Amino acid sequence: MNTESQNIEFKESWRDEYQKWICGFANAQGGILYVGIKDNGEVCGVQDAKKLMEDIPNKMRDMMGILLDVNLKEKDGKAYLEIVTEAYPYPVSFRGKYYQRSGATNQELKGAALDRFMLRKQGKTWDGVPVPYLKAEDLDNATFDLFRKYAKRSGRMEEADLMDDNHGLLEKLRLYEGSYLKRAAALLFHPDPEKYVTGAFVKVGFFREGMDLVYQDEVHGNLFQQIMKLMDLLCTKYMKAIITYEGIQRIETLPMPHEALREALLNACINKDYAEPSPIQIRVYENKLEIINGGVLPEGWTVETLLSSHRSMPYNPDIANTFFRAGEIEAWGRGIERIITACKKDGFSTPEFRYDASGIWTTFKFEYPERATIQSDQKTTQKTIQKTIQKLTEQQQAILVYLNEHPNATRKELCEKIPGVTMGGVIHNLSRLQELGLLKRIGGRKQGYWQIIE
Repeated sequence: MNTESQNIEFKESWRDEYQKWICGFANAQGGILYVGIKDNGEVCGVQDAKKLMEDIPNKMRDMMGILLDVNLKEKDGKAYLEIVTEAYPYPVSFRGKYYQRSGATNQELKGAALDRFMLRKQGKTWDGVPVPYLKAEDLDNATFDLFRKYAKRSGRMEEADLMDDNHGLLEKLRLYEGSYLKRAAALLFHPDPEKYVTGAFVKVGFFREGMDLVYQDEVHGNLFQQIMKLMDLLCTKYMKAIITYEGIQRIETLPMPHEALREALLNACINKDYAEPSPIQIRVYENKLEIINGGVLPEGWTVETLLSSHRSMPYNPDIANTFFRAGEIEAWGRGIERIITACKKDGFSTPEFRYDASGIWTTFKFEYPERATIQSDQKTTQKTIQKTIQKLTEQQQAILVYLNEHPNATRKELCEKIPGVTMGGVIHNLSRLQELGLLKRIGGRKQGYWQIIE
């Protein structure tokens, strides 16, 4: 006898509560419930087998409206039942609750998981759900102009369609459901999509070893705006570009491919499960960058599926289609492939991908040139720092002087000791000094200290 699995469950005797398991099979890929078999697969037999063969189908029909096969089996003179449940194309509930088989467990669906399940069974996607009260006039004209520019360059839309007004363009992009705009329209073109979708932003943080957060940012706006802001923020503030020279030409090299980073950000925004209120997270360390996207893979998919040739199944197809028309993505289903190709083309190692309960993780390991190349520009860097210091405000210079003598000073202490500065001014100036590379925080808020960059 086979062991318990995604599609097989063993029970020693029948109880009415096992209807939950049958409900779970019906809402997943179907399965078989054996009654009269122990967990180890040993047949122990079941009492009143013939009566159960009549009772169980009737209960399933009355309680859940489904039909199933109940077969009488025998082994070593012991009778047991085989209850075969087919996968149902519509949601099946038991006493008002929905269950689904996942792995070798039966889970009650709640919250975002229930929303995903109901939409999928109805043949709909999260980004295709209509939004009441959202009008074309509420959307951002500058983003429409940007889209038209991108789409004209890509050649993936007719010029006549791009010359239409915003309402007509939204119709061409199939972002209407009847007379209502879809959720995708809010995320793509509204200046503040968080008014309609909680968590539709990105958190970026720089961490030292030991998970100490040094500084952080939040990137808001629609998805087109987020991609532009993130690329600028990550490439100028969070990642150190190595400066080299070929003759008199100055060359800045990032520790990972620019194209791969952009593709990874697009992939995260397009495939995020926006029903989950938590934002996309980007964690940057001295030696790596991690993108944590609360996305959900299609049923039965694994990381290996993503890394191999697979059919296109974007989690948010309306969002994916709009980015495709803009030329921002090349083809559905090739995001991971393009990230890997960009890394290999520029001589970088392949990023790591992981999928767990928190979502889909993409990790890029930073790769810099040889140390001699880095040191070659140290003098230029020192001169730049000196020029930067001369441009500081009096308050910023005073903060540096005080922290040089009192590295354990708190924000409150700085507010009290630096003349004319408010708490808001302290926070702003500390952030600015860190951005300029003149100051960094070592350790956490309670145990840490400030270090002046000489």
